Order: sequence, then structure tokens, then C-alpha cells
Amino acid sequence: MRDFSTDHHWLSINTATLRRQSGQEVALDLIMDQCAARGVRAISPWRDQVAAVGIDKVARQLKALDIELSGYCRGGFYPAADAAGLRAALDDNRRAIDEAKTLNAPCLVLVVGALPGALQGKPAYKDITRARGEVRDGIAVSLEYARSVGMPLAIEPLHPMQAAERACINTLEQALDLCDELDPLPTGEYGQGQLAGAPASLGVALDVYHCWWDPKLQQQIVRAGQGSASRLLAYHVCDWLAPTRDLLNDRGMMGDGVVELRKLRGWVEDAGYAGYSEVEIFSTLDWWQRSGEDTLATCIERHRSVV
Repeated sequence: MRDFSTDHHWLSINTATLRRQSGQEVALDLIMDQCAARGVRAISPWRDQVAAVGIDKVARQLKALDIELSGYCRGGFYPAADAAGLRAALDDNRRAIDEAKTLNAPCLVLVVGALPGALQGKPAYKDITRARGEVRDGIAVSLEYARSVGMPLAIEPLHPMQAAERACINTLEQALDLCDELDPLPTGEYGQGQLAGAPASLGVALDVYHCWWDPKLQQQIVRAGQGSASRLLAYHVCDWLAPTRDLLNDRGMMGDGVVELRKLRGWVEDAGYAGYSEVEIFSTLDWWQRSGEDTLATCIERHRSVV
């Protein structure tokens, strides 16, 4: 396993972690400057933050600061109430792929969606099997375009608590089943072959907040790393607080919760992952109330000491 104790070379900051500082919304251009000042060499920005600054300005600033991306957030949300909604989702995902390409992201992260309207408390339907079918069909269409421009797609399975509102793909096994169906690798089926080499066209973003509890996690990480190409496209870290005060916006700083972070990173690195550990923390009651300097300094220290 790589030694992170002496530097933060492999630390990336998901910009949601710093989108609110001292209780106030902060623009992406300032966040990039803050990261560069602390020697953070990678970020994963969100589309709304990019749009607020302007994608061309963001691209120029990334180049000037010598910052690269560990991923781009986000595509997905495929299910819809009707054909027009399904088409709109496909169009939006095509735009997200183009944005990711413009910013030279290594992958576009997909939060796939679930029951349409559930986030607003008015689900258009309750058939989660239908939603999963619409996710499958939507990814299949997006993947065809993504391949044509060379942009890998990374399915992010979300904790089952978010199965109704945000993602009906909830385990790494489900995500990898979709990958194998839609993007079969030419060699190296599950349980065979060598550790993967180049990234697959369709893979996974493994977020420890969503997957740490899964009794099949180690087995499925091994599966993701076997074959002719790696399915492990992104690795997100934070911690699960006990008790958790809010199931969406109370993620813990690494080391403050119950996740065995070193063990999990050992599993993903044994499976061939050698990319960034991307800190993604939504924290209304804690870290979003602190200064950006405090949050960044703590991310760096915990990356070295517990990740």
C-alpha cells in the first residue's frame, strides 16, 4: 500500500467539501486558488460550480494552477416520468460528457437517479424495477457517445437510504453487473485474469461513505480490479459518523467515524487502483461552518494520518 504519511501528493478535493465556508457559499475559482496554495494538485468539481464561473475560465485556471481533475460531478439521473423527460436526461448527460472532456477529466461520475419526482416528495411512479431499467437504457446510450469522445463513465453506487430519491444502484455488485452487461471486457472475466491495466469505458466510483457497510465489498473490489481493463475509476473518502445526524449532509472527516479507511484503501490498491483519494464531505452542521483553511488543513492531515 502506498505511503501517504509524508506528503499529500495523492490527495484530491471534491469541491463540494469547500463549497460552503464559514456558513457561506464560495465560488469555484476561489476554491481552486485555496487548493493550489496548499499544494493540492487535483480536484473534482461539480457542474453547477463550473457553470457559475464559466467552463472556459475554469479550464484556463486549472491550467494556470497546474491542477488536474480526479473526476467530474456529475451525470446520471436517467429515470423520468415520460419520454420527454427521458430524452432531456440523455441530452443533459451528453452535455456533461462534453464538459468533462473540455476539462480533461479522467471520468464522469454518474449518480444514476431513482424514482422521478421523489426528491420533491412527489414520485411519478413507485416501480423501482422500472427505474433500474431506465438507468440501464440511459447509460447504454450515454456510453455510446462517451466512447466516441474518449470519456470513461463511472457509476457511483449510493447507500440504500438514497434508493428512492437519488440512486437505485446501491451496491458495488449492482454497479459492476451493469458494467459487465453494457461494457463487456474482452478478457478477464470475474475470478480470472490479471490485475487490470488501462481504465474501462464504463467503471465505478467507489465512495466509502456509501459502500463501507457492504458484506460483499472486498469480494466486489477484487472483481472490479480483474480483467483486461480496470473498473475502479475513482475512490472517494470521508467517514461515517455514529450517530449520524443527517443522512445526506453529515459526512464525517476521515478518522472521526467508524469506517476502516486504511483497510479499504488496501483493498482498492491490491485491486490495482493507484489514483487519487478524493475527499468528498457534505457537512451542514460542522465542516461547512468552518473556514476553508481549517477544512483544507484537516483534510491534508487526515489524508496523511488515517486514509
